[in-house]
Amino acid sequence: MPGDTLLSHMDVIRFTHSCLRAERFGQALVVDPGIWSEPEALSGADAVLVTHEHVDHVDELRLAELGVPVFAPAGAKLHRLTPVRVRPGQTFTAAGFTVVAEGGRHARVVPSQNPCANLGYRIEHELYHPGDSLDLPTGPVRLLFVPMQASWLKTSEAVDFVRAVGPQRAVGMHDGQVNDRGRDSLNSWLGRECGPCYTWSAPGTCVPTSSGA
Repeated sequence: MPGDTLLSHMDVIRFTHSCLRAERFGQALVVDPGIWSEPEALSGADAVLVTHEHVDHVDELRLAELGVPVFAPAGAKLHRLTPVRVRPGQTFTAAGFTVVAEGGRHARVVPSQNPCANLGYRIEHELYHPGDSLDLPTGPVRLLFVPMQASWLKTSEAVDFVRAVGPQRAVGMHDGQVNDRGRDSLNSWLGRECGPCYTWSAPGTCVPTSSGA
């Protein structure tokens, strides 16, 4: 694995649903600021990564007003933005962070669906946000954000995803459509089946970045 850039130099803040913010050396990179994410997620942001076109992952109106580079899948249908188009396997720099684009398609909800473009983003080779998919990263990661609930997801699949990636820390996300009782149940299952690497952080808080944090 590369050096301890994530553990030593990066602060990672989780926001509602699927949004996160990585800060390092005075620069901020935001992933998936959707319509449910807090406005402060974008305060002072230097660049934004969008995994796919669904509104719970991208608030086009807010981003259009922000005026910073927005990176999105080449096939994403975004009508109010002119993003930097990214393809699977591409490596690029955003807000000073090295980013590798993974995957390619949104997870399928029903058999008849033609899934939209979806990219997972591996940041500094250590943090992985898969968007709405369970595509495995092409390299090892220390910090994994794992979807907890979705119309395309079973809890057993989320558990298998964490086990396959094998991170030092897995943090639950994509929980904006469940109430507190459902979230408690999901956290219980993920914690029991994934072991001490799994945690959940409340929106607006820094997430632990290693198993010993």
